[in-house]
Amino acid sequence: MVVEGPMAGGHLGFGEDQINDYEYSLEKLVPEIISEVKKFEDTYNKPIPVIAAGGIYSGEDIHKYMKLGAKGVQMATRFVTTNECDASIEYKNSYINCKKEDITIIASPVGMPGRVIKNKFIEDVKNGKRHPIKCPYHCIRTCDFKNSPYCIALALINSQKGDLDNGFVFAGENAFKTDKIVSVKDMISSVREEYSVANAKES
Repeated sequence: MVVEGPMAGGHLGFGEDQINDYEYSLEKLVPEIISEVKKFEDTYNKPIPVIAAGGIYSGEDIHKYMKLGAKGVQMATRFVTTNECDASIEYKNSYINCKKEDITIIASPVGMPGRVIKNKFIEDVKNGKRHPIKCPYHCIRTCDFKNSPYCIALALINSQKGDLDNGFVFAGENAFKTDKIVSVKDMISSVREEYSVANAKES
């Protein structure tokens, strides 16, 4: 079972008023979910691993959630700026060049808040300058495309291809910590080292 907290990138399963509320934080959710899951583990004599997700960036973060009882973590943001990620260089550079204050919450056309990196497209939408001509995908029922300022599916496809004039980048809360493009191998090595340092501090 994956438990994703409100610091994740992209669409969030939380109300905007819950995103910065400790009661909905991943630190609070993980132990609560583990406690509930244990009832089913005991009833059916089956292990149900709980995986922590949303805002996990470093080996230190992994260590923290493993100590809270998670059996593993799910990470996305840190993998974006790897050689192996198939996003465009423009997309990756959005992470590398952003500052903490550039990461913001938007009201997505699909009816949920979303965490993104601010750019001109986002500013244009905020100023009422974008208007979709049609809905090409009809991908989600909650999207009121007739009243939406843009098609989010097209915007995300455009940004993945590098067309940030007609799209924007989803990113987790910690995207601003990224400073270069590396291989997955080197990134994992760094995370393992960070985990070891965190573990040693506790010993």
